[in-house]
Amino acid sequence: MASVMATVGDVLGRLEALDRALPATDGVKWFNKLYLEVTREVAESVGKDRRQAAPGFLEALDVAFARRYLAAFDAAGDGAAPPAGFPFHAWKPLFEARSKPGVAPVQFALAGMNAHINHDLSIAVCDTCTARGTGPSGDCPEHEDYESVNALIAEVEQKMKVWMMTGLLKELDVAFNSVDDTVAVWNVERARDAAWVGAEVIWSLRALPPLRASYEDMNDRAVGFAGRALLTPVGLAG
Repeated sequence: MASVMATVGDVLGRLEALDRALPATDGVKWFNKLYLEVTREVAESVGKDRRQAAPGFLEALDVAFARRYLAAFDAAGDGAAPPAGFPFHAWKPLFEARSKPGVAPVQFALAGMNAHINHDLSIAVCDTCTARGTGPSGDCPEHEDYESVNALIAEVEQKMKVWMMTGLLKELDVAFNSVDDTVAVWNVERARDAAWVGAEVIWSLRALPPLRASYEDMNDRAVGFAGRALLTPVGLAG
């Protein structure tokens, strides 16, 4: 379960198990695959002789971040739609649409990235900073490390998007109408920049728990709304 993960190796093990278990007909598989590839590349990069301004921060953030996706996955269950009372509004569109026809794999992947980065990442940054006895700011060493992997994440994501829009569809012997417009609205580096600002906002509200909870809930619902737009069926090309 997500709650017992303590290391990036644990995260990779769970994501790999899901990659093997989820069928190609489950849209969640395509987000999980994209997330797995990004996590692998970041873990490999951080594991090399990369200088870190805040040693240990990126690894701790990876674990805290993954726990949020896996908590949503576990809460959604194995059905075609999440159970009544599913509490993750940002994730709800993906889990509701996971078996929906006419949605391209890359759309599922981006809907997951939307939920995970635009909602979960800010909270994970704050949780990680709290555990380390620090706080997020634009000039802190944690932010330097956070930004240091932006280009790598963007590169891996772009490669995976191209594969999902071309090579994967050939493998699955399916075709979709153009999803270029859908893909064009998503930029992972801008999303991560906004997530850090969101973390600073959440951090500034830590002495006002009701207001912080209201802000997080508002963001959760707004991200869910955007997710529904990303999952608009493009239909079969023929």
